[in-house]
Amino acid sequence: MPQLRLALAQLNVTVGDLDGNTEKIVAWTRNAVDRGAQVVAFPELALTGYPVEDLALRGSFVDASQAKLAKLAGRLADEGMGEIVVVVGYLDRAVGTAMGVDRLGRPKGSPTNCAAVLHGGKIVTSAVKHHLPNYGVFDEFRHFVPGDSLQVVRIHGIDVAIAICEDLWQDGGPVAATRDAGAGLLLVVNSSPYEANKDDVRGELVSRRAREAGCPLAYVNLVGGQDELVFDGDSLVADAKGSVIARAPQFAEGAMVVDLELAAPSGTPSGTSADGIRIEHHVIHDEPLAPYEPIAAAQAPRLSDEAEMYHAIVTGLRDYVRKNGFKSVLLGLSGGIDSSLVAAIACDAIGAEHVHGVSNPSVYSSEHSKDDAADLAAHTGLNYRVVPIQPMVQPFLDTLGLTGLAEENLQARVRAVIWMGLSNADGHLVLACGNKSELAVGYSTIYGDAVGGYAPLKDVPKTAVWRLAKWRNEDAIAKGQTPPIPANAISKPPSAELRPGQVDTDSLPEYHLLDDMLDDYVEQDRGSAELVAAGFDPDLVSKVIQLVDHAEYKRRQYPPGPKITRKAFGRDRRLPITSAWREDARKATET
Repeated sequence: MPQLRLALAQLNVTVGDLDGNTEKIVAWTRNAVDRGAQVVAFPELALTGYPVEDLALRGSFVDASQAKLAKLAGRLADEGMGEIVVVVGYLDRAVGTAMGVDRLGRPKGSPTNCAAVLHGGKIVTSAVKHHLPNYGVFDEFRHFVPGDSLQVVRIHGIDVAIAICEDLWQDGGPVAATRDAGAGLLLVVNSSPYEANKDDVRGELVSRRAREAGCPLAYVNLVGGQDELVFDGDSLVADAKGSVIARAPQFAEGAMVVDLELAAPSGTPSGTSADGIRIEHHVIHDEPLAPYEPIAAAQAPRLSDEAEMYHAIVTGLRDYVRKNGFKSVLLGLSGGIDSSLVAAIACDAIGAEHVHGVSNPSVYSSEHSKDDAADLAAHTGLNYRVVPIQPMVQPFLDTLGLTGLAEENLQARVRAVIWMGLSNADGHLVLACGNKSELAVGYSTIYGDAVGGYAPLKDVPKTAVWRLAKWRNEDAIAKGQTPPIPANAISKPPSAELRPGQVDTDSLPEYHLLDDMLDDYVEQDRGSAELVAAGFDPDLVSKVIQLVDHAEYKRRQYPPGPKITRKAFGRDRRLPITSAWREDARKATET
């Protein structure tokens, strides 16, 4: 059977940095050449970065993408890499006999999400994404028009079909057309965001689609953080029977090289598939390669659930800091579990020397909380200072006569003024330390602990915060290191410490119960009647739902943070602030 050595390069690129992304593509193409690959594939929109969002609607940006791609093809040839076949995602416009005319909803020249095939200094062809996702974090139907053909390229005697990300997730379409074309390999370029356990779903999908296509399937994915999205790499290859034969590491930039023995074509594919997709065939090399000794396929070990989540958050924070030009971060260190975990994450992401923790004790701050904050600073080596807030709080109280909740919120807002002042003075990015459970029910002070430029735990439920903190300490012990998070910060009852003896359960249910309810209401979109039917107390359901619904305005003003669950606040879950719809569990039980 004909052989092919394929490199799958999972890159960490930046949206809009066409020059920087090009340099990475050139460098990893050279790496693939040095390792003897005949084909190297890069992720979806690798040239422009992903997601481009409304930059796709800016004509100058599309022009720049097209021009940069043409220069890239020529540069690869000029630098002695013209013989390797390069498949790279980029932004283009609708052209050709089927797409170059105006149609309702698909005007001529509209943006397209494409994968170009480069060889010999030229653009051989471009595949256009068919299925444009319009759910969850995706708005591609807003930005692009779909393709209507399958590009099949003959490389060293093997027909390689090309598809783009969502084309794999939807039934039929390019996958079915690949079988109709009799292709020897389906190559899919992707920018598939991370969420918990998606690696399992992705592996099962690739296996199933390989069987449906009737040929091996190679899947290359993006890696790195882009605003609230994190990409985990996890590129993989499955054989025609669906067995995964190679898998790249998660959250690591690099290229996986795999040797494949693939079926020779029985003819020249042409015509139209059963799904109405035109099959377009291009020949680069008709003759197969001379037989050679293949290299062993790699199978990178899988991370545990907690390790996977932790790496995703670290990756998201590191790239948000780096790609937005910050050198350091600052956070309030209360001695509690949330700020302790955020501090550990920040130290792992950018180095303790670039992390600044500020303790702002009030008259209500306990000695153990102050000690825990100092201990964490000592364990991690971050920069640490103490700025008591009472001298600043008292003049407000004397002048305004604030009491109760207003006094509690004042303390949080004075702390925020200190953090933002230091940020302005020294250029730090302020990190908000709230978790998803608190954000869900509005258990935070707007313009207080909710201030900042990035929120690492925004999509992490409180119960998961404890799991991640325990995992981080256990991982340190296993590596012979000092656990960064004080044990007392993990074991003590959580408290905002804004009044004497305060604990979170004064206002909220126990977090294991709250997170269970939030999973049903937020993640699963279940109504109050369904929550009651699941066994939750009707009064508690009504209280929690009311808290969640009334906190929408706070969530709109919360900093961005890395998505790690199926439904993150913001991009995934979009509800009106002003709404008269109310869920009442007590009424639901009466009907």
